Amino acid sequence: MRVYFDYNATTPLAPEVAEAVAVATRDLFGNASSVHHFGQQAKAALDEARSAIAALVHADPSEIVFTSGGTEADNFAIRGAADALESSGRRQIIASAIEHEAVLNTLKSLARRGWQTTMLPVDQTGIVSPDRLRELLTDTTALVSVMHANNEIGTIQPIAELATIAHARGALMHTDAVQTVGKIPVDVRALGVDLLSLSAHKFNGPKGAGALWIKRGTRLQPILTGGKHERNRRAGTENVPAIVGMGVAARLAAAKMAAESARVAALRDRLEDGILRGVPGTAVNGDPRSRVPNTTNISFDHVEAESLLIALDLDGVAVSTGSACSSGTLEPSHVLRAMGYPAGRVQSSLRFSLGLFSTAEEVDRVISALPPLVEKLRSLSRRHEVAR
Repeated sequence: MRVYFDYNATTPLAPEVAEAVAVATRDLFGNASSVHHFGQQAKAALDEARSAIAALVHADPSEIVFTSGGTEADNFAIRGAADALESSGRRQIIASAIEHEAVLNTLKSLARRGWQTTMLPVDQTGIVSPDRLRELLTDTTALVSVMHANNEIGTIQPIAELATIAHARGALMHTDAVQTVGKIPVDVRALGVDLLSLSAHKFNGPKGAGALWIKRGTRLQPILTGGKHERNRRAGTENVPAIVGMGVAARLAAAKMAAESARVAALRDRLEDGILRGVPGTAVNGDPRSRVPNTTNISFDHVEAESLLIALDLDGVAVSTGSACSSGTLEPSHVLRAMGYPAGRVQSSLRFSLGLFSTAEEVDRVISALPPLVEKLRSLSRRHEVAR
């Protein structure tokens, strides 16, 4: 049996989504901007999907702009706001230190253009302090960007409170909700944000489709220019099959969310408890209370996470380290480092993220597989230390 516990990276397609994408690919080949029958068929499909996605986040369909995914949505929100506000004299952007690289690298790019970028710190809970945001805001702050839930540790941020604080100083508020939309209720009005990013493949939809919710009246410059697609906000012929699939995934998520959230949370807790009881020297990273229901990030003392990941994969279990391997050099998780954990803990942590097709049998399989693998790796590490 192969086990897939890396749902925060991407999710398998729901069968209904796969069927909808296949049908749309075959039948809805018209350009949605064309006025003839084939074009209008495609446009109607886009409108239906737009309404489903808007309903999922309690928005108006006219406020939804389709993108190629979460990265483009984050870029559109941040670069679009920066371009729109540059002449106003507001030249500061604040983001949390644990944002996705789609946000962090966009800020680095803007910094090279002369923008002031400020990192909002977190403590070992992984949660942003509203008081700290209040201290960092100035009259030149254009935008605050804080993710709704972190992709590595799953912690949920107090977005509504942060948005209120940002607005009090005249700044816009963006949240990357890629890891929450489809998992927990998301209401753009209740959150009080101006911009919200989401991605289809995080809730059993297809890759290559995402959206940016833009609150009506929010000034934003397009980052892709060309035709008049998406009401002049995002040029380029829409990816109709993927967007249709995203619409189906949105309807499925809305219908199943309450029951599925409870089911997955119970599986996550069973997995977490089993690991903590069965493997000595383990601990959960981040706040165990305020987090999405499918995610746990666990450190394994005296074990290199990359080695444990490979051992699990060879045993048929897919998880994530939350770190990247570039040119053969392991780069520690920027999230765990920003939380102030020591290097050893950062390097020994794995992320387990569950989802729609996860089962109790899979959970028990992982619980039973981990103790001997961890003990073996620790034994090898001890021998290495003695040899040195």
